[in-house]
Amino acid sequence: MAKEKTTKKTVTKKLSPYNKFMKTELAKVKEAQPGIAHKEAFKQAAQNWSKSSDNPKNKEAAPAEK
Repeated sequence: MAKEKTTKKTVTKKLSPYNKFMKTELAKVKEAQPGIAHKEAFKQAAQNWSKSSDNPKNKEAAPAEK
């Protein structure tokens, strides 16, 4: 008897807010500066993350004004 082939289902992890941001931001940085090295583009995108409203730390850090 021949064994039936089984296919493995790959489970994709849900991207974190950081990963989602970096994926889109890195593309934006490279589009704005086509000749930039990947390492430099990544640094700039990471700096943009620290100031982004998508960053959960920035949402918590905003104090409620009275």
